[in-house]
Amino acid sequence: MKKQHFFYVLALYVIAVFYLAISTPISPHEAKIFFTSNDVVSTLMHWGDSLIGGFLGLRIFFMLFGLLSLGFFYKLSRRYFERPKDAYLATAIFMVLPGILTGFTLANISIIVLPVVLLFVLLYEKKIYWPLPFLMLILFFIHEASILFFIAMLWYAIMEKDKRLGIAAFAFLIAFITLAKGIEIGGRPSGHFIEIFGLYAAVFSPLLFLYFFYTMYRILLREKKTLLWYISFTALAFSLILSVRQRVSITDFAPYVMVSVVLMLDVLNNSMRVRLPIFQKYYRRGFYLVIGILLLSTATIVFHKASYMLLDQPKKHFANKIYEPYFLAKELKKENSPCYNDARGRERYQLRYYGILLCRNF
Repeated sequence: MKKQHFFYVLALYVIAVFYLAISTPISPHEAKIFFTSNDVVSTLMHWGDSLIGGFLGLRIFFMLFGLLSLGFFYKLSRRYFERPKDAYLATAIFMVLPGILTGFTLANISIIVLPVVLLFVLLYEKKIYWPLPFLMLILFFIHEASILFFIAMLWYAIMEKDKRLGIAAFAFLIAFITLAKGIEIGGRPSGHFIEIFGLYAAVFSPLLFLYFFYTMYRILLREKKTLLWYISFTALAFSLILSVRQRVSITDFAPYVMVSVVLMLDVLNNSMRVRLPIFQKYYRRGFYLVIGILLLSTATIVFHKASYMLLDQPKKHFANKIYEPYFLAKELKKENSPCYNDARGRERYQLRYYGILLCRNF
C-alpha cells in the first residue's frame, strides 16, 4: 500500500470512528462500568463526560489510546518489513479489524492495554530496556488478564535465555499469585469451546481468524518465534483451554492476539514472494478474498445503525441491546414518565444514564 493511499484510508477511518462514537448510544457494558466500577475505564469515562459530555465524552480518551496504538503498530511493523508499503498495509489491516474498530469507539480496557503491549515489544526489540519495568507495572495494575502477558514473557525469556526479562516476569507472576489476581478459573466442561471461535471470528472476521490460527501453528512448527508470537500464541492457547470449562471474556485476550496482524502478513509475504509470479496469483486471490470479507465485517459495524433501523424485527439485530433502551428512554421522556420498573440487568444502568430510574427510587 502506498503512503498516500494509506492516509486516505486513515482519514476515512477517523471520520468513521468519530461518527460511531457520537452516534452509538451507551452500551450495556459501558453503562455498568460507568455506574458501578472505580477502575481506570470508569475513571476515564467520568473524566470525558465532565469535559465534553455526551456519547463522545464517554469515549474520547479511548479514541486517543486507539490512535496511539496505530502509531506504535506502524513503528513495530517497520521493524518486520523492509518495504514501507508493507508496513502501511499491515497497519491498515490492523486498524480495520472489527475488534480494533469496536475498541476505538466503545469504552473498554482492551484499547488501553493494547498501546502498552505494543510499546513494550517495540522498545524491547530496539533494546531500550529501562522503561520496560514501568510498562510491566502499568499492565499489572490496570489489567488482571495481563498475567497472560507475563506468562508469555517468562516463556520467551526461558527459550531465548534472557535472564533479566525472565526474573522480572517471574516476579510479577509471583505477585499475581500472592495477591490472588488474574483470570478467574472455574466451572465444569461445557459448550463454550465453540463459542470462543465465534468471538475470535467477530474480532478478526471469519477468514482472517482462520489465517491467524494457521499463522500461529505454522510459526510454532517451522518459523522463527518472536516476542509477538509468544504473546499472541499464549493468549490464544489459554483462551481455548479455559473455554473448555468456562465462558471466556474476549476483552481479556483481544489486546494480545490482535497484535499478530504483522506476523500474518509476514508469513504471507514469505510464502508468496519466494514463488514465481505465475504461482503468486493464488496467494493474491486468497488475500483479496480475506480482505474483502474483513471489509464487509467492518462495514457491518460502521453502518450498523442503518441496518438496525431498516429491520422489521430489530430485536434480532446484534445491536438491539444498545438501541432498545435508548429509544425506550426517548419514548418515556415524551410521555413525561421519569421512571420505569421493567428494566432488567444492565438495561437499568443504560436507562439511568438517560435519566430514567426505577420507580421505587422516586
